[in-house]
Amino acid sequence: MSLVTADQVSVFFGKKTILDEASFTIQPGDRIGLVGPNGSGKTTLLRLLVGERETDEGDIFFARGVRAGYLPQDIYELPPGTLVESVRQVVGGRDALDRRIAAVEAELAEAESDEARLELAQRLHDLHEESVTFEEHFGRHRAEEILSGLGFGPADFDRDIGVLSGGWKMRAALAGLLLLGPELLLLDEPTNHLDVPSLAWFDDFLRRSRKALVLVSHDREFLNRQIGRVLSFETEGLRTYTGNYEEYRAQRLEEEENLELRARRQAAQRSETLRFIERFRYKSTKARQVQSRIKRLEKESVIQTRDARKNIRFRFPEVARSGRDVVKIEGLAKAFGEKVIYRDLTRTINRGDRIAIIGRNGAGKTTLLKLIAGELAADAGKIGFGANVQTAYYAQHHTETLDRDKTILEEVWGLVPREAQSTVRSILGAFLFSGDDVDKRVGVLSGGERARVALARLLVLPSNLILMDEPTNHLDLDSSERLVEALREYGGTLVFVSHNRSFINQLATKTWDVVDGDIAEWPGNLDAWLHHQAQLAQPETPETDAARPTSSEKERRQREAREREAKNQRLRPIKNEIAQLEKRIADLEAEQKQIEPRLADPEFYGNFAKSGPMLAKYQENREKLEELYARWEHQQELLTREGS
Repeated sequence: MSLVTADQVSVFFGKKTILDEASFTIQPGDRIGLVGPNGSGKTTLLRLLVGERETDEGDIFFARGVRAGYLPQDIYELPPGTLVESVRQVVGGRDALDRRIAAVEAELAEAESDEARLELAQRLHDLHEESVTFEEHFGRHRAEEILSGLGFGPADFDRDIGVLSGGWKMRAALAGLLLLGPELLLLDEPTNHLDVPSLAWFDDFLRRSRKALVLVSHDREFLNRQIGRVLSFETEGLRTYTGNYEEYRAQRLEEEENLELRARRQAAQRSETLRFIERFRYKSTKARQVQSRIKRLEKESVIQTRDARKNIRFRFPEVARSGRDVVKIEGLAKAFGEKVIYRDLTRTINRGDRIAIIGRNGAGKTTLLKLIAGELAADAGKIGFGANVQTAYYAQHHTETLDRDKTILEEVWGLVPREAQSTVRSILGAFLFSGDDVDKRVGVLSGGERARVALARLLVLPSNLILMDEPTNHLDLDSSERLVEALREYGGTLVFVSHNRSFINQLATKTWDVVDGDIAEWPGNLDAWLHHQAQLAQPETPETDAARPTSSEKERRQREAREREAKNQRLRPIKNEIAQLEKRIADLEAEQKQIEPRLADPEFYGNFAKSGPMLAKYQENREKLEELYARWEHQQELLTREGS
């Protein structure tokens, strides 16, 4: 039996159609990923399912007794009290159970007959068993267990909920929802405020849960691990696909390719039919055949290809080469009151590094970025920059400091007033602000739109060191992936904080784990770091003790490990450059293969307005490929020389 059945549901915002006669079901245990660009209607659909909004047309039916629990992107109010009390109040029912126990105890005290006392004693026993079960599932111990998994410490449990920051309140709300355990979980970007350890715990918790789930997330890897079905807002309406996100993308691509092929075949057949009609329209001997073909064309439905969805697509401009040492941190110390964030921190950021900064919330990740960016002053020590370093900083709070009274064009153009307006408009167009959109006031933009404006500001001021703090938080999944693509090809140095596992794994060449006022550095991405942590967590056995090397052998291994790491450090930027070049070459070669069949068609040259730009593009790609091939060969020679 379905938990939820949506029948011909339509929702409108003014003239905009969000849902148009959409129908779907949610079965027990369903794991559904809800995908689509920002503004397509994902949050609206979740609000429909939790009853916060009504349909304009159609109906949504729930099975009897189904509870839906909803975690929105923003939480403003939580039940009052301490942290644990607030979380447990989400469940409810404890007070009513206590009152029932007290009432039966009072009746038992006044009972006069053995029969009445026996009956009341049995009822009291049943109620106490119910109380034990309630405590097991919803009690303080269970609440504390979930809160600990989400990053709270024992000292937090009895703190007043009102003193928590917005991010920690979101975690508390999530804890209440997980404690409640509704039959249907509705989660809108639940990982936005989780650090890496909490995210790993939450990921495991959800994977072990058998509850039905509808999930919105911009983290591709998280989504893939959690779901087995996709509801997608497409240009033709709400569609459903089986499988995880990767499988959905493959199915969608196959659909579009098949549709394009069918449309081309139909167009060719119709063109041939029209030529026959025009040729024999006035020949009496062919009149019947002509009329037959005309009727067939009139009855035939023309196959329409789908409109391409607009996505941000941009490249960072070429940047000046910096010195080898980009940032040198020496003896850095920073504290806020009695809370020490860093003590005597010394680290170097080298040219070409792509460093992911991870650690628990409050450990000092954002603080480190602010110190490097100059937005905070260190208490001791210094931060020095290498030769020709130009820094850009993208931070979550920067989206809130944009001038709300300025237009998008004014906000970005004001950074480079000497640039031509057309240049700035071109950059804004890459972030989906085109035409009159650039004249919108910043104050009316959504969080995702403001994030795109902040990214556009990075492009107009080229820099060879980019610092980024949670850059994907307000971006949809497609936009996050486009940002990854652009940063892969970025020629400078990148240091970033992110909770997005997919984002980190695709970009990081080093991981900095902020722990106890210091940084533990690990080569590689987040998966490499997690594997390392898992290895450290394995219990030691007598076998491992016996296998432990002697001190001299240990020193030799450590020396060899340091030599390997030094060599890897030397070769890693070269390997990264080769990988980026190979990807760009593959993309351009694929584009050339798409163009070449059209160049071989004589009819293609009949319309120069269409053929001219394509010929120019083909030639431009050829020249770019020659340049890339030369750069690839140079890097391969460099790799061979440095690796020997």
